[in-house]
This record gives sequence, C-alpha cells and structure tokens, in this order.
Amino acid sequence: MDYPCGPGINHIEFWVKNLEESVRFYSELFPLIGWHALNQTSFSCGQHEIYFKEMPISFHENLGVRHVCYHATSREVVDAVGEWLRRQNADIIRGPLEMSHYSAGYYTVDFRDPNGFVLEVAFTPNARL
Repeated sequence: MDYPCGPGINHIEFWVKNLEESVRFYSELFPLIGWHALNQTSFSCGQHEIYFKEMPISFHENLGVRHVCYHATSREVVDAVGEWLRRQNADIIRGPLEMSHYSAGYYTVDFRDPNGFVLEVAFTPNARL
C-alpha cells in the first residue's frame, strides 16, 4: 500500500482530565506552530493528527509518553510560543533557549499542558530525522 507521506505516525490520542480546558489550550497553541483544527477535539499539521478524549481520573495513573516535541519552522516561532506561555501563566520547564549540545542551532521551549503532559516546541535546523 502506498501512503502519501510515507511511513510514520498517523495520529496520537491524548487522554485528558478536562476536555474543554485542554481543547482551549491547544486551540491557542497549535496555530502558533502551524497546526489547524480538524473538528472540536482534533488537530492536524497536514500529515499527522492529534485528538483528545476526556477520561475518568483513574486512567491518568498509567505510564505514558515522556514528552511530545513539535517542530517549529523558526526561532521566532519558539519565541512566540514562549511569550504565549508566559501570558497563560503556563508551567514553563525551560526556555526558550538554545541547546546546541543536541545539535547546532537547536532552540527550544519545554512546558506542561493543563494535564501535566510535558511538551516541547523546538527549531532544529541541523537535526537529522
């Protein structure tokens, strides 16, 4: 079977404790990094989809992904996300800052979403994928 974007991730599902709060957060974050809404609970960058489902609190006690890193197209995008996070009084872990020990020009901001998920937005001009 031939896939238009080749092999990779089709979608990611986040289980969240408060769907309304999560969708409000991501509805503001995603346009800053080039993602758009597909419907009320899912978003896409044109190749991948992320969607959110509200789940009972007992489901939040499971192990999961350590963090998700979203690609930024420039340092300015990372700075815009950092500024937006400050205005939201979000839990910023670090950044925006350069992390050249990862790769030359690696520029990132790491933070937690309303559910405590660790997210990163990074400009990685010299990273090899």
